[in-house]
Amino acid sequence: MNILEKPIAAIEGIHRTTGDGVHMVARHAAKGTRLAPHMHRESQLVYAATGTMQVTTPKGRWLVPPDRAVWVPARLGHAIDVLADIEMRTLYFDLAWLKREGHGRKLASEFVVRVSPLLHQTILALFDDRNEPARTALLVRLAMLELERAEDSATFIPVPQEPRCRRAADIVLGDPTADHEIETLARAVGTSARTLSRLFAAETQLSFKSWCQRARIAAAIQRMSVDASLSVKQLASDLGYASVPAFSHAFRQVTGKTPTEFAGKE
Repeated sequence: MNILEKPIAAIEGIHRTTGDGVHMVARHAAKGTRLAPHMHRESQLVYAATGTMQVTTPKGRWLVPPDRAVWVPARLGHAIDVLADIEMRTLYFDLAWLKREGHGRKLASEFVVRVSPLLHQTILALFDDRNEPARTALLVRLAMLELERAEDSATFIPVPQEPRCRRAADIVLGDPTADHEIETLARAVGTSARTLSRLFAAETQLSFKSWCQRARIAAAIQRMSVDASLSVKQLASDLGYASVPAFSHAFRQVTGKTPTEFAGKE
């Protein structure tokens, strides 16, 4: 897989800059759009003010509904798939700026962040009509302060790299709502259930059962973010759960919230 460096100047959209190491781009992307694997010299915070996207890195898949954003370090290969029309707002940071501002090791690897109301409004304010240098600089620093305390892994699916384990993971991700038996998957990828179980634990830090549950809950989050009118009862049924309580329990195990709480309807 080729991963090409993509200059910021080549990105379509509305561009703004602080002039001292931070560049901002606002763009629209339609459902079905795919940004093929690429990287930037700069680190970036990718946020969909509306809509949903999926960001794929060597570590795994990051589902990014509107209340999440993803941090992508400089020169890290990544792809973006647009799952529902998005208004993307991206902040790009020169490494020299990050070093000068004292942002440390946490920002050396990718992660998803929960976007607080303050962070949401801060990002939107960076693209409003008041393009004033002093105000912009303060807003950027405020965004970074919020970023430091907002990490959230609820929408992350770690993807194993060992070939047999990766093939099994791809089968599950192709249909995360199905009831996948590890014995059947093991036969399909040419190994034993015991070996596959061990590989999943070593590669993802999750048991096979827990990993499949995370994939299924990610599918639920994706559907919730695309169709706000979808009821929890219908969603539980579509995903193969025997009851709403069973679905809510599984959802809480992964995200720490019930589906209703996660969707912000309570």
